[in-house]
Order: sequence, then C-alpha cells, then structure tokens
Amino acid sequence: MTDPLTVPAAGAPLGDRVVRFVRALPALAGWRRYAVAFTAGAVAVPALPPAHLVPLLWLAFPVLVLLLRGAERDGRLLRGRAFWTGWWFGFGHFVFGLYWISVALWTDIGRWWWAVPVAVCGLPALLAFFPALAALLHGWVRLRLRLTGVAEALAFAVAWAVLEWLRGHVATGFPWNLTGYAWTAVLPVLQSVSVVGIYGLSLLTVAAAALATTLADGRWRPPAAALVLLAVLAAWGGWRMAGTEGRSVEGVVLRLVQPAIPQTLKWDREAREDNLRRHLELSAAPGRERVTHVVWPETAVPFFPERDGWVTQVIARAVPPGGLLLTGIPRLGLRDGAYTVTNSMVAVDAGGAIVASFDKFHLVPFGEYLPFRFLLPAGMQAVAAVGMDTSPGPGPRTLALPGLPPFSPLICYEVIFPAAVTPAPAVAGPRPAWLLNLTNDAWYGETAGPHQHWAIALTRAVEEGMPLVRAANTGISGVVDPYGRTVGRLALGSTGVLDAALPAAHEGGTPYVQYGDLFFALTLLGMLILIGFFARKT
Repeated sequence: MTDPLTVPAAGAPLGDRVVRFVRALPALAGWRRYAVAFTAGAVAVPALPPAHLVPLLWLAFPVLVLLLRGAERDGRLLRGRAFWTGWWFGFGHFVFGLYWISVALWTDIGRWWWAVPVAVCGLPALLAFFPALAALLHGWVRLRLRLTGVAEALAFAVAWAVLEWLRGHVATGFPWNLTGYAWTAVLPVLQSVSVVGIYGLSLLTVAAAALATTLADGRWRPPAAALVLLAVLAAWGGWRMAGTEGRSVEGVVLRLVQPAIPQTLKWDREAREDNLRRHLELSAAPGRERVTHVVWPETAVPFFPERDGWVTQVIARAVPPGGLLLTGIPRLGLRDGAYTVTNSMVAVDAGGAIVASFDKFHLVPFGEYLPFRFLLPAGMQAVAAVGMDTSPGPGPRTLALPGLPPFSPLICYEVIFPAAVTPAPAVAGPRPAWLLNLTNDAWYGETAGPHQHWAIALTRAVEEGMPLVRAANTGISGVVDPYGRTVGRLALGSTGVLDAALPAAHEGGTPYVQYGDLFFALTLLGMLILIGFFARKT
C-alpha cells in the first residue's frame, strides 16, 4: 500500500508536491494524521501576538478541514477520528501558545517543579477539548447535510466560533488567544470588534481561512471573495478611524509607574520597603508638575492598609497637588467572623485617605483561589498564592473621582473577558468613559504572555469605544485610544514612567457596548443561511 505522504521525486515541480500533499491529507491515518494536526495547530500560533503572522491561519485551518474530510467511512462519521484530529490540533495550538504559563512556577521551582508538566501539557490538554468538540460538531453537520466546498468551510467556521465562545464562558472561562486577536496589529480590520466583538471577528477570520480548502477542489472564487470581504472590513475600519487622532480629555495628565520589580522580590519581606520606595522615587521623577493623577500597578503596595495604617500616609507622598494616586493593594476584611483578603485598587488623596476602592471580581483559578478546596487533601491547599482563597468583589463598577471622567477598573486578567469589563448598560449610574487595567505580569518574564495580555487589553478598548490605561509592574504599561492606537507605552522589562494625556472616548459608544454578542449571533445566523444556500446549490 502506498504511503499517502509519499511525494513525487525530488525533481518534480513544487506545485505538484503541494497538490499531492493536500489531496493526501484526508487519507492520513494513525500517528501521521495526528502529527500533522498537532503541527497545524502549532503553525497557527505565530499568527497571534506577538508575531502577528496572520497568513499562517490560511495554512493551519485548511489543513485541519482537509484532515476532517477523512473522518468518515461509507457516509458515516468516524467520531473518534474527528474528535482526536481536533484534539491534537488544539493541543499543538495551546502547548505552543500558552507555554509561558509554566514560567510562573520557576519563581519557586524547588517547590513547584512537579507542576511544570501540568502547566505545559495539562492545561493545553483540557483546552484542546474545545477544538475537539468543534471538529466533532463540524463532522456531524457536514455528513448530516452532505456539505461540500463553501458550505463545508463555513460550517467549520461556525463550529469553531461557537466552541471558542463556550471556551470563554464555561466554568470560569478562559478566552485567551482567540483567533480574532491575530488582527491586533492590523487596526483597520480590528475595528470590526466594535460591532461583532472578538468572537465575531474570530468567526469571520476562520471562515476566510477555511475557504482556502476550495482551492484543493480547483475553485478560486470563494477564497478570493473572502479576501475581498476582509478588504472591505479594513476599508470600513480605516474610515472609522479617520480624523480621530489627538482627541484627549482636557486637564488630565496621567503618570504610569512601571517599577519592574522581579517576582522573586515582589513579596519578599525584607524587600517590601525597598519596593515601595522605588514606586515613590519613580512617581517623583522630573515632569511631575504637569501630572494630575499617578497610577501604580496591581499589588504595588505590599502591605495591608487595615493592618499597616501608616502605609497610606507614606504613599500619599506620590499624590500630585489636587490629584489622586490609583494603586493596586491587597486588603483585609472580616466576614462571618473570619478574615478575608481581596486583590484591590484604591484611590488615595494627598491626606492619605482612601476615597474609593474596587475589589477584583474575576479571580485566577489556582493563583488566587483553589477550586474545590474542600475536596483536596490539606497538603494541596497551599497552592493558592496567598495561602488562603482571595475573596471576589461584587463585579464591574464605575468609579467617579475628582478630576477624572468616570472609569471602570480592571485588575489583571479581568480585561480578557469581552462584555464583562464594564457594568451592564441597564445598571443605573454614570457610564464609564475609560478603562483602567492594573496588572502584574512579572510572573511570566519576557515571554509571549505579557505581549498577548497587552493585545487582548487593546482589543477591549476598541470593543468598548473607550481609551484604556494600563499600569503593569514589569510591562507592558501604556495608554491606548478607543481605536486601538497606542498613545504611549513602556517596553516589557523596562523601568520608568509614562506621562500621557487621557484620550477621549468614541462619541456615542459602540454597538458592541449596547448589544453585546447580538451581532455575533446574527453573523452566525447569516453564515448558517449561507451554508443552507450553498448546500442546496450543490
């Protein structure tokens, strides 16, 4: 029997080799099939931040769709083959896309060496179930409706987008490295998230890439039409951005402080006062007379103000005249006779008084709390970073403070959740005019993780039509306008301050703010109608 991966002799034209390989993909079986799926998933990773090699999606997704064509026999779906083809694609995608999570364990590798394989392979193995289920759903629909060509490609895009949406919502949700984030370096295309959201952009992107499979059938018009659609999106996005540069809020100049404190020293008892001193020194850097408000990163103050009452008086030295200091800080509380800890942001005035506060509500599993702690042996209960579960806050809030437009604070990865970064439009009170994200990405060093986090935060600004201000311990700190343009930023790993005006919000808000994922759902519906049309046509 001929090996389906056998290619013509070395002298054969490259085009013939590619055609032979493409046509052989559906017939692959066993380890060869899953090795190709794993590789295709890995190939899709550089399309995302920080590399932004978007054309690689036009290689990765067609390979997966062609592999899934071979998950049938005599018109019956081979469920195991479809499932594991999707799983291996997802595993390759998440292993290489999320490798940096394991870097956090190296801050105390002597204690957490055993968890490195879990971080490198365990989480990707779990997340890979979403692409696996997408492949299974696609295969079932494809055979049930006898889809081919355009309809087959669009059905795959729908299945992929639906499972991406579920990945962002099931359990705690983990909408990291969604396909649409590939466009964060192409701002005209990214503007579409202001209408359809990031899930909608993922749907359109995967559909455009998957349509390249019709080239294997000798049809060039569908992928060409997809590229025209992307060009139209880019043209509309360029029109939306035109003439909007330079708009800012009068009388507001922010100073973002990036101290670049290594994670190994972040909570060191002997280094805490030095760490605090570094924040104060940077806050007093030249040019302070122009600054109205100072912003420090997540947990910048390594003391509990309820226990160490002196600390707010000390950090008040960083407050500009008539302004405020916005800083991350842990706080102690009391609930049902037991102490609680919150990961918080506070606003401190020149007198050292806390005039407003916000508690992080979307906590990191295994970092800020231990899921199902009560079911685990006592020895496992030390996993949570603070030794006890962090308590969640009530949810998104709008803070209205002197000298600032109303804003929505977000701590760490709260910024990754679409449609959950501001209070719902139905909630009474002022609507926020900007987003403030405090974070500490020092856990992940100078890996792809902080770059991905920055790109995700940037996307929230475009979705919400609001500027985003981001203070990160080791970077990337910066200010982004409501169209995703970077007004200023501090490089990852650098120490310094950034003084910047606060950009003005997009006038009138965005459709995404008003309707959430409604337009994503309508885009899904429109694609289902197209699938029905092309299915009847063929």
